[in-house]
Amino acid sequence: MAKVLERDPLSEKVVHLVVEEPELARVRKPGQFLILRANPESERIPLSIADADAKRGTLDLVVQEVGRSSAEICAKQVGDEICDMVGPLGRPTHIENFGVAVCVGGGLGIAPLYPIAKALKEAGNTVVSILGARNRDLIVFEDRMRSISDEIVVTTDDGSYGRKGLVTEALEEILESGRKIDYCMTVGPPVMMKFVAETTRPYGIPTFASLNTVMIDGTGMCGGCRVTVGGATKYVCVDGPEFDAHLVDFDEMMRRMAMYREFEERAYEKFKAATNGDSHECKIGLDR
Repeated sequence: MAKVLERDPLSEKVVHLVVEEPELARVRKPGQFLILRANPESERIPLSIADADAKRGTLDLVVQEVGRSSAEICAKQVGDEICDMVGPLGRPTHIENFGVAVCVGGGLGIAPLYPIAKALKEAGNTVVSILGARNRDLIVFEDRMRSISDEIVVTTDDGSYGRKGLVTEALEEILESGRKIDYCMTVGPPVMMKFVAETTRPYGIPTFASLNTVMIDGTGMCGGCRVTVGGATKYVCVDGPEFDAHLVDFDEMMRRMAMYREFEERAYEKFKAATNGDSHECKIGLDR
């Protein structure tokens, strides 16, 4: 079990947790993730590692309440325990001195982008960060990203913070300026990563995306996280989570991720009803 040491609500439904997990904190590398259960009866879900402190023996997790499982994690308070964690999983990010590295993060994807950008900076790269979200409340880890970025641009869809617009617009401006960009990493919503890849494609810039698909076991056995990359089937949990973004079939990936949305929403509604004191659950199908 991992004890919650710190809890910081970043917005109404986004929580930053610092949990005690010395062994994972010691061996984790940028780009890797966990699979965890909030409680013994909870489902297993993947969660990116936003940061780690090997000396202190802690992991940073940034969680948005979007369904039952994430709501159970967000409900944890200081002193509570997360039932179990498996990790670190996935292949670490390949880090070297590429030259000028552009890091594009969207919403909660900014949190797992941070350790990657930090490692790129430590390897000697010039780091240009572009952060975006629907609104100001969803811009997370801005201070941490600023601390390791040589340049930073913040955008919001509604103009509530930074410049109004999309991350791809800021990225296109940099590319059109003729500046030499050697590498691009993007983490965020699939549709954002898709269009980041389409923006860099004409310029031939190596671009990588960290995918966060449906996962169950995290060992490649269930096949729930499969994606098509360059015409071949890959498994995000063991072959990824990072892939050449120019080869990922994002449209197929988004269709697969939407398959269980109705069931997820139904489970979330039942969980919230039970939380509010209404634990009744129809057994004859009338609530469908």
